[in-house]
This record gives sequence, C-alpha cells and structure tokens, in this order.
Amino acid sequence: MGSDSMAKFRPVDYQAPLPADQLILKDQPETDETVPMDVIFVGGGPAGLAGAIELSKLIQKDNESGEGLGDIEIGVLEKSPDWGGHNLSGAVINPVAFKELFPEKKIEDFPFKRPVQGEDVFFMTETGHFKIPTPPTMKNHGNYCMSISEACRWLANEAEGLGVNLFPAFPADSLLVEGDRVVGVRTTPAGLNKDGSEGDQYMPPTDLRAQVTVLSEGTRGTLSQAYQEWQGIASTSPQIYALGVKEVWRVKNMPKNIVHTMGWPLPKDAFGGSWMYPMGDDTISLGLVAGLDYKSTKMDVHYTFQRMKDHPLFKQYLEGGECIEWGAKTIPEGGYHSLPKRFSGDGMLMLGDSLGLVNVPALKGIHYAMMSGIYAARAIFKALKAKDTSGKVLAQYDQDLKNSFVVKDLYKVRNMRQAFKDGFYMGGFKAGLMTLTGGAFPGGSGHDHADEEELKDPKGPATPVYGTSKVDGVYMSANKTRDDIPSHLTVGSDIPKEVAEMYVSMCPAGVYEMDGEQLIVNSPNCIDCKATDVLGPRWRPREGGSGPNYTEM
Repeated sequence: MGSDSMAKFRPVDYQAPLPADQLILKDQPETDETVPMDVIFVGGGPAGLAGAIELSKLIQKDNESGEGLGDIEIGVLEKSPDWGGHNLSGAVINPVAFKELFPEKKIEDFPFKRPVQGEDVFFMTETGHFKIPTPPTMKNHGNYCMSISEACRWLANEAEGLGVNLFPAFPADSLLVEGDRVVGVRTTPAGLNKDGSEGDQYMPPTDLRAQVTVLSEGTRGTLSQAYQEWQGIASTSPQIYALGVKEVWRVKNMPKNIVHTMGWPLPKDAFGGSWMYPMGDDTISLGLVAGLDYKSTKMDVHYTFQRMKDHPLFKQYLEGGECIEWGAKTIPEGGYHSLPKRFSGDGMLMLGDSLGLVNVPALKGIHYAMMSGIYAARAIFKALKAKDTSGKVLAQYDQDLKNSFVVKDLYKVRNMRQAFKDGFYMGGFKAGLMTLTGGAFPGGSGHDHADEEELKDPKGPATPVYGTSKVDGVYMSANKTRDDIPSHLTVGSDIPKEVAEMYVSMCPAGVYEMDGEQLIVNSPNCIDCKATDVLGPRWRPREGGSGPNYTEM
C-alpha cells in the first residue's frame, strides 16, 4: 500500500470483479441431499413475502375449485435469523399493496404505527432552518408510518398460516443453472473457521431446486447482479446508490408531523437529505441519506448524521430521550433508466429493490416492492397452470409490471435523481421543472457512469468524529456475527492509502480501519448495508443468522 499522495481516482480501478463463476453454478448434479421445491423466493423482505402470500392464495383458491394444481411447495429463504431482522427503511408506507394483498382485512388490521397527520419540509443551515413548500412528490396524505422489520414479521406470520415454507437463517450463495435456465440455488455453508476450514459445527451448503426461482434479495442483490451480467441484460444506465444511516429513539417530546430536510449537513455536491417520523406514542425514526456519487473520499455518512442530531430542529425532540436501535443500508436510486432490459428469464424473476423499484423524489419503494411480488405471483401461477415456466411465459410479469402504476410512477420522475449530478441548486431547479412537466422538460436520458466510476477526490477535510461511535452503532444493531467467521468481503489488490481511507470513511459500521499504512478488515462488524460493495470490497452472504437483527427499523 503506497504512501505517496494521489490525485483523483475511480474506485472501480481498485475493486475486485464480481465473482460470476462462483455465483452462477452450471450443470450441478442432483444428490440425495437436494431439496425439491416448486417455487423459491430468495429473500424474505416485503417483495418476497408478498409474492409468496399471493401465490399461495391463488393456488389455494384454484384447488378449492376442484381442478387445481394440488400441493405446490413454496419456500422463502431469508439470511436473517428472524423475519425482518435485515429490513431497514424510513418508513412511510402507501397502503395500496397491503390492500391489494389482503382485500378481506381492514386498515387497522395492518402493522401500521399511525397515519401521517401532516408533513413539514425544511431547508437546513448549520444553525437554523426554514420551511419550504412540500414538493408534490413528497405529499403523504393517506399514508402511514410503519416499522418495516415489524411489517415483515407480520407478513411472515401470514405466509406461514397459508402453508408457505419459511427458511430463516438460510442465505442463498449461488444460482444453479442448466443452459440459460435457473433451476434453483445453493445456500451458504455454516460453521467454517476463520481460515475457511470446517469447524466443529460445520454444516455444508444445501441445494434447493425449483421450477421457478424468484430473486427478492433487496438492495444490491448479489445473485441479481450476477444474473444480469451473465445474461447481458443490465441497463445502459448503471444503477446508482445512496447510503442511509438510521436510528430509532424513545423520546419524551413527540413531533406531530413527519419531517424531511435538505441542505446541511450534506455538502453541496452530495445528493440526499434527512427524515424524522413519529412511530407511535413515544418513538421516532430519524436518519440521513447521501448518494454514493459524492465527491470527497472523506465523506462519512454515519458521523455526518451524528452531527446532524445536535441541530436545533432535531435536538428539541431528542433531549432526554434514548436511542434504542441503529442501522444502515444502501438504496437503489437509478430509477426508471436503471431498470434491467428484462425482469424475468427461464425459471426466474427479479423483484423489488433487486430491480431498483424506488421512487427517489417520493421517498417510496416498499409498496412498489410488494406490488412486484404480487404481479410475479400471478405470472408464476399462470406458468404453473400452463406447465411452462420458460422465460417466454414468465415474461407476462415484465408486461404486467411495465403496465402498472409502479413503472409508470418511475417514468414520471425518470430524470430527477440524475439532475442532481449537476449540483444541489441546479438539480433542484431542474427537478422543479420536471415535476411540472411529468419529466419531459428539461429532459435527459439517464446517466453513463456507475457510482464506482465517478471520480473521488482524496483532498479536503475529514468528517469530524462526533456522537455515537460506529462500534456502539454496531452493538445497537444487535449484530449476531461470530468473531471467528471467515471474511465475506473481497478486497482488491494493491489498494493505495487514499483508497483505503475512503473505505474507512464510507463504511458506517467500522469494518475498515487503518493501522499506519495497513488496511484492517473487521468483517464481523459488517451489518450488510453493502455500501462498500458499490465502491470497494465485494460483499457475499455469510452463514445464516449473521449480521444485524433489527426489531424496530
């Protein structure tokens, strides 16, 4: 690791390639240990659980008609030890997908905290703030505050009641393929020693085979990345990402309205903002999001967020309160232009954040993810009835999703996130014009560079270390990773000091440290936010049950 000062650099030049040969396993023989299923959902977030529930309901109704499919085994694999344990969002939810999935239920039956009573949007300076008109995309009348981790526990309970096979602590490590067809997944082994050898508690990987494999992995899905690269279907406008750091507080003084801010504490060349949501009688959710296309290598979202909590706007609510949970995750922000060329293939479909179904100007993605699961379930049901799960038949999902309000909503705001690559003020001006014209003016056609291809500048001041430490944050995420687990992070070779220092600043969980010129990787600290998978060391799923275990997020 060299010590000479370097000029601006591209993170991609120091990033290990995606290990496609390990993620796409071709023509693997079946064994007596292979688990047969009919449909597998890889990921137990809102998209996967909604899809499993809708498919189970369709099959149940069809069987009751007397000419049904019979017993269809549906499985949901989840890497977290508990349902919702790896799910993090703001979250303000549009209830449309819950109503679509459970038309028989009333609004009070759903796992919502409280209806949105009003919203305030502020522009912040270092010492003050002023209210600005709420942009049309950020109006939340009829929406609800919700804990996504609690909602996933609720959805998992509903799925189990419908006979869905739930497999917590079962991460999928690779896709099993034959020709161009996906035929299942192989899980991650457990009980390995730090050097990769088999420990006393070793459990080998398991192959699960299915007629249809559904990738509902969430943000930056490893198998979704590998499939798109293998099939050559990634968009010409690469996906772009943001990193969000969040805390849940028990407070004595509750805000009435949901709050969004822009401006300070983010630098003018960083896209993002903060939120504060009332989540019940005495808890609030607050956090800060910053696009990973920021310019300075010294940018540290975690400590920038810690500094923000001392601002008078937030301090009035946090004083006398207690932080009860901390977490972080990446968010796909490329929108319409970054959607892959197709959403399905022979024996497979992709859902939710794995596709990038996030409406950044509206700060919404959960109901889109759930609706994608619902549309996928309907296409899978038709394919099972036709006894044909080829890509040609499953492409009904692509058509249904593209014709739905989900993709139409993304189309209306297709150029807004990209506008902010020209800076905060010019981006705000362009976004206003796009709101008025439905995205038509001043136009745009996506973006050419992925986050890891954007130039980073190692010059400039470091973000001050302030407030809750990263180590304390990891503790408050209820991280369950063994200390002697093998590293699941692949660091590129010949990493200069300035690049390593970027990893240290970028990671919110203190995974990376510098010991003089040496980069130290504390992989058990990782909370699976996948920020460094975007700009640096590659991430792979660890043994089941590792990582955070959120309950309030």
